[in-house]
Amino acid sequence: MDEPIFKSGSVPVTQQLRRHPRIRVTAPFPCSLSRVGAMRQAAVEEGLGIVYDVSAKGARVMTEAVITPGDRIAMSLRLPNQTKSMVIEAATVRWGKEHTYGVEFEGISPSDNKYLQSFITHLSKSGPTVTV
Repeated sequence: MDEPIFKSGSVPVTQQLRRHPRIRVTAPFPCSLSRVGAMRQAAVEEGLGIVYDVSAKGARVMTEAVITPGDRIAMSLRLPNQTKSMVIEAATVRWGKEHTYGVEFEGISPSDNKYLQSFITHLSKSGPTVTV
């Protein structure tokens, strides 16, 4: 999370507290997600979403799906120029506000993780990181 730091007589400065800074994607891209039941490990809610920024360990997603902070979800997303979708087997919804959610990736294959890292590196060279 990022927290503003206030100094008397100055504009608030944002301190980066994230270990993995979010990178704003140049063009939001779609994803699908499903809420995973705690006992059965089966999808009990599904939906489509749009990814607006991404980090090595998570993303900010807008969706109409019914999810709440603390929910465990599985995600499928296709990064721009990727031929097949990445599957995030496990992610936790960390926060939500007005159909926008922050999710933390927990289960991602080594090959998908490598592709995600490459994508983030490319974006970080061409665009700004998100600090708020």
